Amino acid sequence: MNLPTVAPLPVRAVGTGQVCAAFVSGAAVQLQQPDLWPAGAYPGLMVVALAMAWGAHRRAAPRGQRPNGRAAGAALAGALLLAVALLGFGLTGWRGSAFDASAMNPALEGRDVVVTGTVLAMPQVSEDAVRFRLGIDSARLDGQTVALPPQLLLGWYAGFMGREAKSAADEGADAAALALELQRQPQPLRAGERWQMTVRLKAPHGNSNPHGFDYELWLWEQGIQATGYVRAGPRDAPPLRLAAGSPYLGYPVERARQSVREAIYARVENRQHAGVLAALVVGDQNAIERADWDVFRATGVSHLMSISGLHITMFAWVASLLIAMLWRRSAKLTPRLCLALPAPSAGALGGLMLALLYALFSGWGVPAQRTIWMLATLVLLRHSGRQWPWLQTWLLAMAVVVALDPWALMQAGFWLSFVAVGVLFATNSGATREYQESAGGQFNQNNSLRKPVVPGWLRRPLAGLARSAREQWVVTLALTPLSLLLFNQASLVGLLANAAAIPWVTLLVTPLAMLGVLYAPLWDVAAWAIGLLALFLNLLADWPLALISVAAAPAWCAVAGVLGGGLIAMRLPLPWRALGIALLLPVLLWQPPRVAPGQFELLAADIGQGNAVLVRTAGHSLLYDTGPRFSRESDAGNRVLVPLLRALGERIDLLVLSHRDSDHVGGAPAVLAMQPQAGLLSSIEDSHELQSVRQSTRCTAGQRWAWDGVDFEVLHPAAADYGTPQKPNTMSCVLRISNAAQTALLAGDLEAPQELRLAAAEPPRLKADFLLVPHHGSKTSSSAPFLDAVQPRLALAQAGYRNRFGHPVASVVARYEQRGIRLARSDQCGAATWHSLRPDEITCQREADRRYWRHRTTP
Repeated sequence: MNLPTVAPLPVRAVGTGQVCAAFVSGAAVQLQQPDLWPAGAYPGLMVVALAMAWGAHRRAAPRGQRPNGRAAGAALAGALLLAVALLGFGLTGWRGSAFDASAMNPALEGRDVVVTGTVLAMPQVSEDAVRFRLGIDSARLDGQTVALPPQLLLGWYAGFMGREAKSAADEGADAAALALELQRQPQPLRAGERWQMTVRLKAPHGNSNPHGFDYELWLWEQGIQATGYVRAGPRDAPPLRLAAGSPYLGYPVERARQSVREAIYARVENRQHAGVLAALVVGDQNAIERADWDVFRATGVSHLMSISGLHITMFAWVASLLIAMLWRRSAKLTPRLCLALPAPSAGALGGLMLALLYALFSGWGVPAQRTIWMLATLVLLRHSGRQWPWLQTWLLAMAVVVALDPWALMQAGFWLSFVAVGVLFATNSGATREYQESAGGQFNQNNSLRKPVVPGWLRRPLAGLARSAREQWVVTLALTPLSLLLFNQASLVGLLANAAAIPWVTLLVTPLAMLGVLYAPLWDVAAWAIGLLALFLNLLADWPLALISVAAAPAWCAVAGVLGGGLIAMRLPLPWRALGIALLLPVLLWQPPRVAPGQFELLAADIGQGNAVLVRTAGHSLLYDTGPRFSRESDAGNRVLVPLLRALGERIDLLVLSHRDSDHVGGAPAVLAMQPQAGLLSSIEDSHELQSVRQSTRCTAGQRWAWDGVDFEVLHPAAADYGTPQKPNTMSCVLRISNAAQTALLAGDLEAPQELRLAAAEPPRLKADFLLVPHHGSKTSSSAPFLDAVQPRLALAQAGYRNRFGHPVASVVARYEQRGIRLARSDQCGAATWHSLRPDEITCQREADRRYWRHRTTP
């Protein structure tokens, strides 16, 4: 008798991989929420999801019966996957709500709070500041206890007090006063110390720009809900290290890391080499100088120099290969080890343990944590003896990491690590013919053993070298399109650089650096090895085409590029690989749309306290000012403008620097280095730093040019203003941009006397639709006659969040409001975009790309 075919149980039909993919998808959807729901909504959703899953399971097999037909089984399977997705959504939202509930009270922003707490981790030391995390024990405001988030990220700056202390010493001040002044300067903090200090706090707030780094998400992932700085002025109580109750023994790893970092700097004279060693041993990435980072990025070896997820993945991979090789060789002495545990399992477990120890000593950062969870899932699953398909294994590891840290889905390091591991899985790198190699021969097409052509003593090293080369080639092919999508640049010399740098760093430099903890002279050898590698990398980085940059591509290009990289890397027939190349072309050739001829667009970047406005026409681009310089190693150019210009695919034709103030020219060297073809127009004539990069043309009233039907005109300063003593602000280059229908006016730091002179000029040239607020909204500018002459519809004040000048000041804001001028502020708006086709609208990046972890200020 032929029995009818019965559909299998949908619970069995839904595989582990599908369940994991549904969970990850649910978490990914929740991360797109602009606002969190009420706190109780997410637990309720999880209850609904569990009820749906239970109901699907019950309906799948009521009293042992099977579902009636495949359609019913498919419907129940879909219900189960939907329930799992809702569970991922609800769990992520519930964790986000719980964390958001402990945010700092906005009323405490800008107030001087006396806190007592413990230094939680190794401080980061720079020339002018010490940055550290403080775990809060207690906090008081005006003598009253207040609640603060558990962790603060603080900076202790030298500032003007350092100069006062030096002056006091030079003038022979009494010892007690001098000691008090020095006590206010940044002290050598150590992890585990308890301190009492006065701090001024603010909510986590970062720059918000298209395609920019999400600093607020980074703080959210780190568990930090308030940042600030130590108040150590003459009117503040000096910070006090508490002698009693210092729990030094509670932070042995952090204290050891700090001691090792200090020992490295004491031993190695070359600061650049010492910085690389400190980054490799204790995870102090800030120790590497910016110039070195530029070389590492140009050659594609950045992942080797920072304790990132990809770095730890590669470290574990190399360690597992080495341990497995030594484990096999132990059979020559005794077979017990190999009989007790196969060499591949020993290598995997040993690589995991070494990676865990490395991650702990490098600071146990969030990227290191999620990489360890990923590797642990893969290794334990393999050690359990389950032979799961690679995709199922990969998805399970991803689901475990997302369950522990769902916000990892928004981080580039997460995708670099998982794509690298997934590609190695998909291509079966290193796994094929392992038995053949261990048997000492190779098999022909008839599966008969043929005599090896390579001597036995050389066979394994060559096989290992070939396997490593192939795996590096596969990973490079897969990660190159992903790097283009995530960072808008990729290294063309990366394969060659990594072929030398990976074994050099992982097998020589890193072991020597780690062993130097036990025997310090090994650090000298490691520094010598770093020096040799640096020479090689600098030669590669000097090649003009070492680094290619592409504009940020839309989502469909990104999907096509990732698929293309995967097809090229996998072992597929040549036509399929050719299809992979075709899929990569949209990523490589994508050009963002530009404005129509006769129109123009302004993009005011969010660079904090300063000016930086990108002006775009149909075929040209102009950058007006470059924002501030933050420190010796950081400025708005390299931190904001260079990535922004790269992502937008911009080629700057002219850079205009309005005047010499550092909040307007701080990023100029970085921008000019990236845009060597750009001309330079400014009122600065004796800046040695800029003159060494580019010759500048003096901006003078009356200069005019036209691009693509758009007219540009300099209104200030006059030629007579040069050669006479002037404040820098009074020499600001004022630029008028017009297409005869709409006009924009960029006024720099122009002050009231110069405003009045322009307002009284004949014929009048000031009327505009858009105004860049002079001097960020200072009380010295935006005079009433000037505003009456300009009559803008919209005005933008580029000012930093809670800046120390109070820009824009209340009286100036009131002046704009009285005239019905809509005033936007970069600290509330983020990057702002204005288009001549829509003169009444301004697009704010913070609103266009809202996420619940991002800070919102109250107008």
